[in-house]
Formats: sequence, structure tokens, C-alpha cells
Amino acid sequence: MPDIDPIWTALLLSLKVAGLATAINLVLGIAIGYALARLRFPGRNLLDTVLTLPMVMPPTVLGYYLLVLMGRRSWLGAWLDDHFGITLIFTWQAAVIAAAIVSFPLVFKPARAAFESVDGQLEDAARVLGTGNLSIFFRVTLPLAWRGILAGLLLAFARALGEFGATLMVAGSIPGKTQTLSIAVYEAVQAGQDDVANTLVLLTSAVCILVLLAAGHFAPGRIGNR
Repeated sequence: MPDIDPIWTALLLSLKVAGLATAINLVLGIAIGYALARLRFPGRNLLDTVLTLPMVMPPTVLGYYLLVLMGRRSWLGAWLDDHFGITLIFTWQAAVIAAAIVSFPLVFKPARAAFESVDGQLEDAARVLGTGNLSIFFRVTLPLAWRGILAGLLLAFARALGEFGATLMVAGSIPGKTQTLSIAVYEAVQAGQDDVANTLVLLTSAVCILVLLAAGHFAPGRIGNR
């Protein structure tokens, strides 16, 4: 029988990392998705491509980029260390950053598609009635697009929960501090602890299935069936 405490700790840490990463992507994904859906500017398609890269790029490559960006010898890492005494590498905060970047396209792309599907005539009608742009966004555009955005957020949460490659490179595998469920599975297999690995795999699978069921429930294609 595997020890429950390390498994419980890894689960709580994974939920915290995935939750914070999803919260970050909620703000950035909606803002950038709305901007690309409504604005026209040079380089728009190139920016869309760059922001979608984490979806297809190997996680280890993303992890390397993050190491170069946040390491103590980098300009950002050195600046944070010198001015604030903050070291991101091998911390749970680094795991949040890695999970947020890897899962960002799963929020950004659905958000952009959801905003593009909103009938512009409804926004124009609200504008004619004297409603301000900010009020139109929160009272018209966002309520019409929220199902697509929520489905993307749930998928991003599941992806962040299972993130492994980039997280291992920037956060390491420190039990109780940076060891998430996916990394704990890897360590258990490497150590030949099959009972622990089986428990972790079943737990991770159950959580991901629940999240995917919720994402399917809120998918935009189900609106007409409700």
C-alpha cells in the first residue's frame, strides 16, 4: 500500500499550479484573443502563429527557452535576483509559468474563435444606444462568447495539470515543493515503485476525465442541444 501523504501533496501542488496557470491564461487569453479578433494590424497573423507555438513545440524546447530567460545568468533572472531577491528556477512559481505558457494556446485560440463568432450587429446596436465600449464588452460580447472561453479554460487546466517536460526542466523534482503528479509518476517508475505509479496514474486520469467531461458540457457546439 503506497504512502498517501506524498500522493496527496503532489495532487494539491498540481491543482495549485494548474489553477494559477489557468487564472493567468484567463486574463491574457481573453485580452489577446479579443484584440486579435477585433483589431487589424501588420504582423497579426505572425503574432497568432507565435502565440500558438507552445501547442506544437516540444515541451523540453520550451523548458530550455525558459531556462535561458529566467536563469540567474539571464538578464531577467539577474534583475529579479539583484533587485528583489527572487529566484524562479526550481520553485513552484516556475512550474506555474511553464504550465501557463504550455497551456496558453488552449485558451487563446478558443477565445479568439468565440469572439469572432459574436454577431457584430449586436455590438453595433448597443453602441447606437449609447453604450460605451467597455460596457459593450462585459454586457454583450463576453456573455455571448463565454461558453467557448470556458471550454478552452477547462482544456487548458487539464493540460497544465499534466504538464511534464517544461516543468521538469525549470522546476525540477523536489518532493513537497515542485514535484507535481506527472513528475511524481516519472520518479515512481524510475524507482520501480509500481504501486505508487499506478495510484498516481489512476488519480491523474480521473481528474483529467472529469475536466474533459466538463469541457465537453460547455463546448459551444452543445448550445443548440440544450
